[in-house]
Amino acid sequence: MTVRDELCTVPGIAHGGAIMAFADTLGAAATVLNLPPGATTTTIESKTNFFAPATAGSRVIGECTALHRGRRTMVWQTRVTREDGKLVALVIQTQIVLEGQD
Repeated sequence: MTVRDELCTVPGIAHGGAIMAFADTLGAAATVLNLPPGATTTTIESKTNFFAPATAGSRVIGECTALHRGRRTMVWQTRVTREDGKLVALVIQTQIVLEGQD
């Protein structure tokens, strides 16, 4: 994700909510790829720890890893890093599997 000016609070520093939304999107996409036919998902829990800033104009990279892939829930850990490899945030989220939602 490119850190655009409109995603920043303190001049030139990405807002934590933008980083969290990026990680949440990755966890949701990972869940969708693992859902049974006809099921949907939504986030039911998310925790974020921040370690370093991401500056305007830079890019952050997200890597999502499954911690648990169950029938009712899936838990994902997403590492958000800068291009230099420095850890920006670590996010752990739980997605619920919603069967047969119309």
